Amino acid sequence: MKIGIIGAGNIGGNLTRRLTALGHDVFVANSRGPETLKELAEETGATPVRAEEAAEGAEVVVVTVPLKAVPDLPAGLLDGAAEGAAVIDTGNYYPQQRDGRIAGIEDEGLTESRWTERHLGRPVVKAFNGTYAQDILDRPRPAGDSARMALPVAGDDEPAKARVRALIDELGFDTVDAGGIDDSWRQQPGTPVYGLRGDVAAVRKALAEASRERPADFRG
Repeated sequence: MKIGIIGAGNIGGNLTRRLTALGHDVFVANSRGPETLKELAEETGATPVRAEEAAEGAEVVVVTVPLKAVPDLPAGLLDGAAEGAAVIDTGNYYPQQRDGRIAGIEDEGLTESRWTERHLGRPVVKAFNGTYAQDILDRPRPAGDSARMALPVAGDDEPAKARVRALIDELGFDTVDAGGIDDSWRQQPGTPVYGLRGDVAAVRKALAEASRERPADFRG
């Protein structure tokens, strides 16, 4: 597949490494320009581009930028994506540590991914937000392996969610359907599944045990 990755930090960089190794055609962008991605491109074979170009023709687009940076992404960022493209949101809201207070999340009660979706203007699938970046490189396992980790995946667009789950399976992880985007609070920071290195049963249990009340450490 052609995959666009917007954000080349820990998650974006390691997804670039794994997805190119699997044979996908990866176009990667960051906020500083393609010339700053030369090393990653040489290492992986990915094509460095401007953010405005990353989604062009892509069947999957990964948006992996700090939440506070989402409103500053270029207008029409996803306009050139392939029809029916799946848009993965890996973002988390860290009001005290990084992002400052976001009214839509704090006052309107929007889930983090619903807020992001409104800015992007396209449905998103929430995945990888509670995954340690290094695990993307170090913890893939073949299907059926007892040590295989599972990741929660939430989204309203069922075909897009199915595509994302298939891609995660290809990366070497199981998945659990975590419901729609309005249910994605169950995998936000401070919930039992966030950062969990567990199998399908453990992830399902953690999602069921989540509380909708945002922990104090993650309130602005």
